[in-house]
Amino acid sequence: MRLKKGLLISAIATAGMLVLGGCASGGEEEPATPVKEKVEFEAGTTMAELNEAGKITIGTKFDQPLFGLAGLEGSPEGFDVEMGIMIAAELGISEENIEWVETVSANREPFIQNGTVDLVIATYTINDKRKEVIDFAGPYYNAGQDLLVLAGNPENVEGPEDLADLDVCTVTGSTSFVNISEYKTKSIIQTDAYGSCLEPLRTGAADVLTTDNVILAGLAAQNEGEFEVVGNPFTEEPYGIGLAKGDDAFRTWINDLLEASFEDGRWVKAWEATAGTVLKTPEPPAVNRY
Repeated sequence: MRLKKGLLISAIATAGMLVLGGCASGGEEEPATPVKEKVEFEAGTTMAELNEAGKITIGTKFDQPLFGLAGLEGSPEGFDVEMGIMIAAELGISEENIEWVETVSANREPFIQNGTVDLVIATYTINDKRKEVIDFAGPYYNAGQDLLVLAGNPENVEGPEDLADLDVCTVTGSTSFVNISEYKTKSIIQTDAYGSCLEPLRTGAADVLTTDNVILAGLAAQNEGEFEVVGNPFTEEPYGIGLAKGDDAFRTWINDLLEASFEDGRWVKAWEATAGTVLKTPEPPAVNRY
């Protein structure tokens, strides 16, 4: 893998760095994900086209600790990134030939639809509305929406039912916004990135940040001592890999690869080098071959 554990841990532990993981080098580079040589794919498939081109463009988050966080060199690091590196390697594409495009919640479907990216791997919840315009492989991880509050939980928030008199911050275009809109709140503050909700929490402009528990855990770890996760997930958020609508061959191929990685240890290795530095290693999810 490309990821340096020392770099990721430093990025998570550095308080206040919301987008760039300010960190010092020092960890040894982990072995690169082996790139398959002399792979062959059926002519006309996306796999064959990408292999022949020798490059792939992947959309991911640049502000999500543990899953996709931009480092000082500009390239993102995290579990989603490692999933992308694994897919590229199976296509015969080296990490150096991956173009990473910063992808926020609101532009994930458009980026897939207009060809800006070949794939989106960006804490991307599979749901029926999104499946109307794109397809998903996976899931490769199951998260759950939770709440982040100031350390000490001054408002005594235990779940979404406690938000009637509170200001809640989340991201435009996310399932988190859709889900929390079903509950009574004082207001919902929308931003373009979850990290942008932290300063409103500090100043009192917002009382709660809501999104998936793994994202919240990364933000809390990155800003140690300032925030805490309530720890009461109230949704299921299966993370999938977004790709062009109707590309069944590519979707099937990625699903096969994911299942193989669950069995041969590559998925666990990617997790433990990234999100697993903070979170326990979960069981891999069952792939949904819809």
